[in-house]
Amino acid sequence: MLLKTNRARTLGLLVGIILFILSICASILLGYTATTWKMAIDAYLNFNGSNEHIIIQTTRVPRALIAAAVGSSLAIAGAIMQALTKNPLASPGIMGVNAGAGFFVVLSITFFAQASLNQLTWSAFLGAAVAAFTVYFLGSLGREGLTPMKLTLAGAAMAAFFSSFTQGLLVINEKALEEVLFWLAGSVQGRDLDILLSVLPYLVLAWIGSLLLANPINVLSMGDDVAKGLGQKTVLIKLSSAIVIVLLAGGAVAIAGPIGFIGIVIPHLARSIVGIDHRWVIPYCGLLGGILLLVADIGARYVIMPEEVPVGVMTAIIGTPFFIYIARRRMAG
Repeated sequence: MLLKTNRARTLGLLVGIILFILSICASILLGYTATTWKMAIDAYLNFNGSNEHIIIQTTRVPRALIAAAVGSSLAIAGAIMQALTKNPLASPGIMGVNAGAGFFVVLSITFFAQASLNQLTWSAFLGAAVAAFTVYFLGSLGREGLTPMKLTLAGAAMAAFFSSFTQGLLVINEKALEEVLFWLAGSVQGRDLDILLSVLPYLVLAWIGSLLLANPINVLSMGDDVAKGLGQKTVLIKLSSAIVIVLLAGGAVAIAGPIGFIGIVIPHLARSIVGIDHRWVIPYCGLLGGILLLVADIGARYVIMPEEVPVGVMTAIIGTPFFIYIARRRMAG
């Protein structure tokens, strides 16, 4: 733990906010088309219809804001999942959220001919919610109720279930494969601001909810018996946490597709900085998750310029070594 006092953590939070804002600014300015601060400002104050102004308004700004919101949401969802399951490798994938969202998108394209990105967004959001609540229900069956092991196994089973059916639909439907392939890789490219605005109310509600749940999650982390002894309603806390996870992870996946590893990497990084108190871990996750996805998206523009790689590929490159390190350390322990 690097920051051991509340004063140091507060200062670190301010530094994180500054880096977060700078990352958004960098995302707006950097890319194949050269732009400047003046162009970015004039695009809104003195719009002249130039190619640079159009790119800033319709591509760069929405892309930066979407990356910031999605990265923050995935990181916070990962932190809550790891606390709820007591599994350091937990992430939105552990509850089958990504797989459920992808399956519902492919299902919509195949059977309902949904073509617009907004329609696919809501299909993905519904799929994420169905997957998460199914996992929660299956993990709660039995006399012991909801346990970390049962939740993890139910999540893995549902992820495999949805992924198998998704692959089956893609095999028999080339049109669906063409339309959904880039989305399935995870990307913030080509999304307009309307998509973010349609999901933003749910994300904001979940951000607030995660902060309100921070202290109850701290108590729950000490064990169900201890939490009950301290007067906590453990079932209500777990259910509320599951709803927040659905809103965060489901909303993020609906906007940008299944972007991996942020929900695993960032909570560990946040805890290494501020410790295990979720009153600090959650806001740090929000900032660090947004920064990581913004930086990864900027990198995705330059790797094979003038073409771009999906940002999900970049986060996988960053996150895979860390995932292996955590897994090996857990096995050694």
